Amino acid sequence: MNYLITITGPTAIGKTALSIELARHFGCEIISCDSRQFFKEMSIGTAVPTVEELAAAPHHFIQSKSIFEPYNVGDFEKDAITQLDTLFAKNSIAVLVGGSGLYVDAILKGLDDFPEILATIRNSVASDYQKYGIAYLQESLRKIDPEYYEKLIKENPQTLLNPQRLMRFVEVGLGTGKPYSSFLNQKQNQRNFTPIVIGLEAERVIIYERINQRVDLMVQNGLVEEAKALLQHKDLNALQTVGYRELFDYFEGKLSLEQAIEEIKKNTRRFAKRQLTWFKRKEDTKWFDFQTPSEKIINYIENKMRNTNFTN
Repeated sequence: MNYLITITGPTAIGKTALSIELARHFGCEIISCDSRQFFKEMSIGTAVPTVEELAAAPHHFIQSKSIFEPYNVGDFEKDAITQLDTLFAKNSIAVLVGGSGLYVDAILKGLDDFPEILATIRNSVASDYQKYGIAYLQESLRKIDPEYYEKLIKENPQTLLNPQRLMRFVEVGLGTGKPYSSFLNQKQNQRNFTPIVIGLEAERVIIYERINQRVDLMVQNGLVEEAKALLQHKDLNALQTVGYRELFDYFEGKLSLEQAIEEIKKNTRRFAKRQLTWFKRKEDTKWFDFQTPSEKIINYIENKMRNTNFTN
């Protein structure tokens, strides 16, 4: 039997360090599903593992793409499953790590099937968003898929503030004539592994302190210079993310540098809150305090592997 040890949790909680310890203990390799760390041009602002960390255990999908290459969660699902098949041919254990909840779900249970949407429709929705803002996307979703809109308000309101997700909902509705929600949960994907899902957590004040410290360190390490080099490409999807958007506003005179840094911290804290909301809904996750000795986590994993009836 193959096992995919999956490490989740909010940003800056210590997922990378734990994944390396587990990979070294089990003699296996790591699949990264942090959607921001795919891109080679974005290093400091996405907190990619250090050279020393990358050398400590084999990693896959770290800075493997360019921001100029279209790459979405569907592409990642195909690539990562293919990579896992290769890894499982050598070792029955692999580690999956990252805070991108949709990407984690894509590997563990697969994506729903959606029809191909014409590029003209996608471009039209994106253009309208640029003209009219996120309120246009919210209102379009309310009209096209009112039940899903109400469900998001009740269960995951932060999604209604995510323009990338909203554009996807709207383009599917316009492109198919059917609500986005009608395509959800239509199939069960087969996987050749059993997931063992570990979550790292801490008191919110500690998470926020760690985020603030990380942002300060990023700035010290050259985040401003990295973002400035990418300014001319600021409209690319890969750069519509925390840590870069705020600095683009600084370069354009909309914020002072101090304000931009504070906005990065604030928006990263909001992102961490959304991550926790997403991952806490998963009933099969075993949560550990971020300071739990790795030996205790390894013991849990090994017990889980030994006994299929083992419960949390």
